[in-house]
Amino acid sequence: MASAQFLVVLNTSIVNVALPAIGQELDLTSAGLTWAVNAYLIAFGALLPLGGRLTDLLGHRTAFLSGLLLFAAGSLAASIPSGAGPLITARAGQGIGAALLSPAGLAILLAHRPPGPRRGKALGIWGAASAAGGAAGVLLSGVLTSSLGWWAVFAVSALAALPCLVATPLLLGPSKRKHTAGLDVPGALTVTAGLTLLVHGLGTKDATPLPDFVLPAAGLMLLSALMPIERRARNPLLPPALLRNHSLVTGNILMLLLGAVWVATFFFLPLYQQRVLGYSPLEAGLTQLPLAAALMAASWGAGRLSKTLLPGLLVLAAGLLWLARLPVDGAFLPDLLGPSVLIGTGLGLAFVPLTALGVAEAEPRHAGIAGGLINTSRQLGGALGLAVLTPLAAPATPALAALAHGYRRPLVAAALIALLAASASAIHLLRGRSGAGAPPPGRSRSAGPSRIPPPSTADPSPLGGSTVNGMAVGWSAKAAESPAQ
Repeated sequence: MASAQFLVVLNTSIVNVALPAIGQELDLTSAGLTWAVNAYLIAFGALLPLGGRLTDLLGHRTAFLSGLLLFAAGSLAASIPSGAGPLITARAGQGIGAALLSPAGLAILLAHRPPGPRRGKALGIWGAASAAGGAAGVLLSGVLTSSLGWWAVFAVSALAALPCLVATPLLLGPSKRKHTAGLDVPGALTVTAGLTLLVHGLGTKDATPLPDFVLPAAGLMLLSALMPIERRARNPLLPPALLRNHSLVTGNILMLLLGAVWVATFFFLPLYQQRVLGYSPLEAGLTQLPLAAALMAASWGAGRLSKTLLPGLLVLAAGLLWLARLPVDGAFLPDLLGPSVLIGTGLGLAFVPLTALGVAEAEPRHAGIAGGLINTSRQLGGALGLAVLTPLAAPATPALAALAHGYRRPLVAAALIALLAASASAIHLLRGRSGAGAPPPGRSRSAGPSRIPPPSTADPSPLGGSTVNGMAVGWSAKAAESPAQ
């Protein structure tokens, strides 16, 4: 599951450094190059809720393998130099596969690891894999493009998917379909079209002759019509009761804010390094390795510790404020290393508990859609963050001092967003303390079998409980419900 998640997040950024080579060989315009990136991001972000619902309908393993096959086929097709149209179509195919693969993988992980230390460890590994994928994209893109050619950035994803395809049937027993009702077609079309317009409108400025606000406004109108549709549906894509789940709603709102901060950091920091400090793309990628390492270590550690959300958000805000100094003559060791480590630590400590919080009280039959929603929130948060923060970076003049000052403003704004999320997290924790909470579970030394069976039916709610990921999430137990980069 972690390897597949690594590939999903890797492909949000692995194409970036290869874009000039792709444009030169395939004779792509600037708009074509933009779509080589956004075809994946838009398909992935817009189809995540549908992918989550199909996970619940098809069964977790079937959905996971289907998504992995689509992802591998799209990666292989993208590696064949055949023109702009086929490349963009193949990238969209990768995104469709990822939208099914990511929520199915998270649902499998949660179903086979009931609340407790083992789930915490599993979520920590899964979060570290997400962090590693985001950091490895830029670095691998530069290395592969310079050594083998741009096609290799896609071929490596197809090759890396093969071990997952072989291992999954060997390690996982057949999954049973927990819900046999039909798909809510009107709801699926509405949420997919609404998210497509919203993400496309926010992430691709000047892509149409229409004013920039038209596509996001149309997307919001469609999404606002979703709840009336769902209330009338026999088998709703997003059950209204699901959206009354305080834990799920809180987790998704906070993940939306974290996604905005995450993408802004990885977007503006490389720009500062290259445009102000004069780093090459490869140097910019290498100097982000400490941030990535801290993010991976903190994600891994968050799965073993309790109540890391609020400290993580505060550490993240402190790192962003430190980084926002951005001197014109800055150097890596005194000006970038310290804040990079703080930012990576804060992101890792916050990401894992937020993922757990978003699925904490989901019913087993809603595990897929819950996993799809938490990933959608992160994707949508990134698009919103760039749309809101990018105008703040506009410099008054092309001078280096003006450029550096321009990049400070969005980083300060990102720090304020992190503090807003920390305040909401503190309110959530205080409210949780006023209710009934389960004590942190003890550690278990039991080892898992070499072949993982389907989840036991003895546990009526393997995703429920007031303690998730070894952390008290603050809400009393109920009987009900994922990398710009």
